[in-house]
Amino acid sequence: MQHLVFVYGTLRHGERNHHLLANSQCLGNFTTPPVYSLYDLGAYPAVTEGHSAIFGEVYLIDDQTLKQLDIIEDVPVTYRREQIETTFGLAWVYIYQDISQLDVLIASGDWSQKV
Repeated sequence: MQHLVFVYGTLRHGERNHHLLANSQCLGNFTTPPVYSLYDLGAYPAVTEGHSAIFGEVYLIDDQTLKQLDIIEDVPVTYRREQIETTFGLAWVYIYQDISQLDVLIASGDWSQKV
């Protein structure tokens, strides 16, 4: 089965976990409606409910890739998976669960441009 996934951090092109999407098709860039917040956790980002738009990429992935992503995202402990509407269709997005750990907001909504 095929799935869409919206990635906004280490899975994006040029980032350290992008290799997990090596056999997946990038459909393009997407910016969410302003209903999220993006935080910097150092080694990776976290998205929660909020009031900002988040920039990322949408990929077409298979069942095995989705299982791998769930493992590295520690679903359902650290992140949970939700579906959002994108210009490419409904896509999974990983939402961070423990908001008490968040303090460095990335106001731009783009983790790759956090500096």
